Amino acid sequence: MSGTGRKEDEVRRMLEGPHPQVPADLAERAAELGGRVLRRRRTLRLLGLLGLLVAVAAFTVWAVAVQPWQAPPAETTPPLGGW
Repeated sequence: MSGTGRKEDEVRRMLEGPHPQVPADLAERAAELGGRVLRRRRTLRLLGLLGLLVAVAAFTVWAVAVQPWQAPPAETTPPLGGW
């Protein structure tokens, strides 16, 4: 018998045996937990989007104020005479 067939037989034996008792409020607890997880994910997604929006706004304000695309002014002047 192959390893797969042996595993299938083992699973079938486990499923045919007595089933454990399930708490009566299991579905309610699972629904509460699922709701909390969804709210947490929604909140984290919103915070992430807000953080991204703040970062884009800050970068835009910095770029407008500093104007990094322009060449910096020369620190020394060229000589006046044609020497």
